[in-house]
Amino acid sequence: MKLEIVTPMGQIFSGDVKSATLPGSAGEFGVLPGHSPVVSTLNPGVIDIVEENGKEAVIAINWGYVDVTSDNINILVDEAVIATGNNDDELASNIQKAKDLIKEFAEGSHVLAHTEGKIERVLS
Repeated sequence: MKLEIVTPMGQIFSGDVKSATLPGSAGEFGVLPGHSPVVSTLNPGVIDIVEENGKEAVIAINWGYVDVTSDNINILVDEAVIATGNNDDELASNIQKAKDLIKEFAEGSHVLAHTEGKIERVLS
């Protein structure tokens, strides 16, 4: 299934994925190929992605919208940070940016703790 994530600054992710877990306004939900169509708002949190090659990625977002079809996930967000890097310094910087983005918009400490836990789990 194809996943695209776009911010006002441009495309931040585009690729084929096995699954994605999204921070929906009614709660976190997973999307797999063949998913029923849905449109939802997204809350501050993490988009957890499993790419076709099995690699996991996490992208922190502040808020946005998602349009899911049986073979596409199209996401429009205000701000996003990919928690990856080419070296340890870049990785540490991007993880901190992701945490700061969530801190700014999250309404409870449980959202921040959940987000930090996901980032640490995927990157360990």
